[in-house]
Amino acid sequence: MQYRLSCANPHAQSLEIELTLNKLKGTRLVLQLPAWRPGRYELANFAKNVRTFAAFDAQERPLKWEKVAKDRWEIRIGKAKSVTVRYTYYARQMDGGGSWIDETQWYLNFINFALYAEDRLDEPCDVILDVPRHYQVACGMKALSKHHLRAENYYQLVDSPLIASDSLQHFTYEAEGIPFHVWIQGNWTPDWPQMHMAFQLFSEKQIQTFGEFPEPEYHFLIQALPWKFYHGVEHRNSTAIVLGPDYELSQPFLYRELLGVSSHELYHAWNVVRIRPAEMMPYDFARENYFRTGFVAEGVTTYCGDLFLARAGVFSLEEYLMELNKLLQRHFLNYGRLNLSVADSSFDTWLDGYTPGIPHRKGSIYVEGAVAALILDLELRELTQGERSLDDVMRIMWDEFGRVGRGYTVADYQEALERVAGKKMKEYVDTCLFGTVDLSPRLRRALHTVGLSLHEISPDLLSERQWGVRTSFRDGSLRVEATAPGSPAERVLCRDDELIALNGIRLQNNLEALLHTQPSPEAVELTLFRNHRLQQVTLAADGQTYFAVHQVRLPAQVTGDQARRRHEWLG
Repeated sequence: MQYRLSCANPHAQSLEIELTLNKLKGTRLVLQLPAWRPGRYELANFAKNVRTFAAFDAQERPLKWEKVAKDRWEIRIGKAKSVTVRYTYYARQMDGGGSWIDETQWYLNFINFALYAEDRLDEPCDVILDVPRHYQVACGMKALSKHHLRAENYYQLVDSPLIASDSLQHFTYEAEGIPFHVWIQGNWTPDWPQMHMAFQLFSEKQIQTFGEFPEPEYHFLIQALPWKFYHGVEHRNSTAIVLGPDYELSQPFLYRELLGVSSHELYHAWNVVRIRPAEMMPYDFARENYFRTGFVAEGVTTYCGDLFLARAGVFSLEEYLMELNKLLQRHFLNYGRLNLSVADSSFDTWLDGYTPGIPHRKGSIYVEGAVAALILDLELRELTQGERSLDDVMRIMWDEFGRVGRGYTVADYQEALERVAGKKMKEYVDTCLFGTVDLSPRLRRALHTVGLSLHEISPDLLSERQWGVRTSFRDGSLRVEATAPGSPAERVLCRDDELIALNGIRLQNNLEALLHTQPSPEAVELTLFRNHRLQQVTLAADGQTYFAVHQVRLPAQVTGDQARRRHEWLG
């Protein structure tokens, strides 16, 4: 399959694709557009961005065609042995998995727009880019010439994002003999020596842990945007990372985010790109690929991304704990973890895994999966007296599944855990992966083994603490954003209620200030609009604390064993 790409007017952001297929057999050709992309387990319906479609034989005679599904076309080719399909795709999605064209660059994810014939997936794919001659190209595909690329098959094609531009910044480094490329598109010039050292350190540490790197080279494609954004997507020998605002990328907070997502995506080069669930071997791009092992694919990766930054010395202990506390706060404030297990939430990512969804329904394979991985890692270290860890589990998964291209199941993962632990791990799997219990006691015990303590702290806001309500001031009104399960607020308030008065005093963005002036803030009268109807409710505290903040801290003193375990864990 050959794809020739052009764009007559970058301001229209319409990518013109010419797909040619030769040596055809039969009288009909069926072409499919992917319905989703690896790395994001939800239907994306890329076909909604296809504007025009036409098919021709080798003599440029039009061929009749019919759309037989939302993203599937059937062409009546008759006796034609070669067919060219011309269609346009609206390239205006700037994120880690989208495509974007403007007057400064082409940023392409082929999974969005590359039609395929199902019986040609394993054949080489050529890409010819009709971009300005002076444009440089950043991509993991093999370059036959400056603007002519080749993928060994369709799977590699759609796993190879691309940036073509005349303003790309580029630097290289080596880690354990592997060349790495960092490409930056946008208005940000980093501290190159600092970035070089950080990327080299975490890359080396990850390769040393696995013992080898899956590819002969690797590319970081970074889009620095002028607006706030955060996204990264893993690929076979590259990653696409989109961050902003660019003017804050050199500030510690956002620079740490860049390091975190870069380490996370590099770990994916082993985990998910190759250590892949059996349900995705191979990927079926036309429909959902349901799987329950998101706690490995994304949970372990989320945990290990920051962990390797600490081990490599890129993050200090304090910086690592800062990131860990962010993760734990997201975990404990998601009450859906007590309703749907991380394994079942993995299955449901195809339903609503990337949207807030209804209140308190589901967990996150990224967050809850990472907490489960943290507990596992520390428990394995304690069980084996520091001799073995999650690293050993993932090396088994690499050796027996990733390296040989074999998909794994939940049972395979559990077996790897048991080989490392030297005991049955059914209780861990049932509780931490398929259970819905509160993991804080178990997490507290695990952290204690490495000399860390988990604290539960009351939130600063009185409305959150005693009523269990979170509000936001938007469009000139104070709105209910969320209520904690079982709280006084949940019993009388609804999401999106517009709060207009407290004990007869007008509310704007002043709820906390007014609460502190009330003689009895434990019980107040709230006036509100709900569905355009005026109502009054009584909010009475019940003595419980809601929306508690959980924080890992360093105790004043640790034992020798705890200090040793922490050093073995973090380096």
